[in-house]
Amino acid sequence: MTDLLLRDVRPWGGPATDLLIRDGRIAPAGSGSAAGSSSAAGSSSAAGDVQEIDGGGRLALPALVDAHAHLDKTTWSRPYRPHSAGSSLASLVDNERAVRGSLGPVADRAGALLDRYIERGVLHVRSHVDVDTEADLDSIVGVRAAAADRAGIVDVEIVAFPQSGLLIRPGTADLIDTAIDAGAHLVGGIDPAGFDGDPIKHLDTIFALAADKGVGLDIHLHDRGTLGAWQVDRIVERTHNLGLTGKVTIAHCFALSTVDDARQNAMVDALAGADIAVTTVAPGGTPPLPLKKLAAAGVRLGVGHDGVRDLWSPYGTGDLLEKVWLLAYLAGYRRDEDIESALRIGTFGGAEVLGLKNYGLEPGCAANLLLIAGATPTEAVMDRSLDRLVIASGEVVAGAA
Repeated sequence: MTDLLLRDVRPWGGPATDLLIRDGRIAPAGSGSAAGSSSAAGSSSAAGDVQEIDGGGRLALPALVDAHAHLDKTTWSRPYRPHSAGSSLASLVDNERAVRGSLGPVADRAGALLDRYIERGVLHVRSHVDVDTEADLDSIVGVRAAAADRAGIVDVEIVAFPQSGLLIRPGTADLIDTAIDAGAHLVGGIDPAGFDGDPIKHLDTIFALAADKGVGLDIHLHDRGTLGAWQVDRIVERTHNLGLTGKVTIAHCFALSTVDDARQNAMVDALAGADIAVTTVAPGGTPPLPLKKLAAAGVRLGVGHDGVRDLWSPYGTGDLLEKVWLLAYLAGYRRDEDIESALRIGTFGGAEVLGLKNYGLEPGCAANLLLIAGATPTEAVMDRSLDRLVIASGEVVAGAA
């Protein structure tokens, strides 16, 4: 494998330095003759040929992490479609189920969006993928095919997701079981009370599936206020009782921002105690999550696009820095250190949610990197420059030096 020497880059906005990448990993400073060489690109080192790239003072960030996506739903690369659903969750679900057959193959659409992710420096994705009694496992198959075509560049983690309901559509639980056997990585759930109508049975079912299969869970929870908070308590109980600490994620978790301070504090402590992660999509129309409280308690927190230009919403571009910007904006952040903390949610935070190994900018970390113009991490979020170079496993996969 050819070594890659990145000249004049600034890891996370720090002092300019050179980064040597060897065997797909960031090498220790001074490793081999390449690190001290000033020779032209293509020079030789003890480990073999070295490709040199002038980083031009760009920031070096670890690859962005979309911790909550819906790859199978996207219409990316397709003509724009006016929004046609009503405002309720049931209306959105019914509209999608009625129209999705006209969108074209899942593998093509998901693949086009993954290509966009790669261009923008998003190399780690957790995607909820619909499983239901009409589509069966077709969407799982399509997303897996798109991911396989880009293996070694972008990593895709699949949640078998009962978008149309679990209990209200009998047979869905069995399909999720089959989906895990077919290669899905986590069991999904959706509003056990507000949408599926039987929170105890819903949670018992998905937790039993996860425990039986030895996988984690990622549960959509839009229910607000005391109803949502009550469900969080039930999720915490089952996480402890089934030994699933560190393997459960609650997506959206609107209840956290729609209860009083005392209840919110108790919920944050409970999530931290069970090592339950939380993901947000920085939505409009609901108060932002208490980001600083969650961070202070040690709760793992990631951010994602949700859908990108799909039947649910026309929003989204595949550039996670836009979501990071929105997350900071909705939180009322102005100080650089606060905006930078939002970027950490889109990088290190998402990596913690997904349980990524060897992620980061330290020696030994996998060389999955985004080089982007900007004097500071905050400037990178504010400007979202298209002057980007994307490196996956030590190979340049997008952008220009």
